[in-house]
Amino acid sequence: MSNKTKIVVLRMKEIIYSAIFALLGILFIVLLIIMFVPDKSEDTAPEIPAPTVSESAYIPGIYSTTVSLGNQTIDIEVMVDANTITSVELVNLSEDVETMFPLVEPSFNNIAKQIISTQSIDDVTYSSDAKYTSLVILEAIKSSLDKARVPQAMTEPEE
Repeated sequence: MSNKTKIVVLRMKEIIYSAIFALLGILFIVLLIIMFVPDKSEDTAPEIPAPTVSESAYIPGIYSTTVSLGNQTIDIEVMVDANTITSVELVNLSEDVETMFPLVEPSFNNIAKQIISTQSIDDVTYSSDAKYTSLVILEAIKSSLDKARVPQAMTEPEE
């Protein structure tokens, strides 16, 4: 056995660095706990009441569907009131799309007029020259109208 005295010299700078790193480590652990422990208030989120609808066909608003044509996209917006289709519009039609697909705009205008006048996508007629273009447009309009429709659970009377 040795009776030699050992002296440990700590500099104040080392003590301060060690304390700061220990504090940061504790803070990091607390942040991880806060982030990954589920919050009970999220589980009991308030329910948004369903809109009261008295024999409405649509939820009023503007509904859009994006159509891809090649590497370009166009948006078709359908504006509806509670019972009527008020407008059908072609949005973001670029010059590239007009050049590459010249039948899009005339076909769309023809279909939009028919839908506004008949208030239905059934029985829409189109020329045989623009059959596929018209079918793509009709499908996009149908998709937008499906988004706007009042769910069946809301239209059925309660017993």
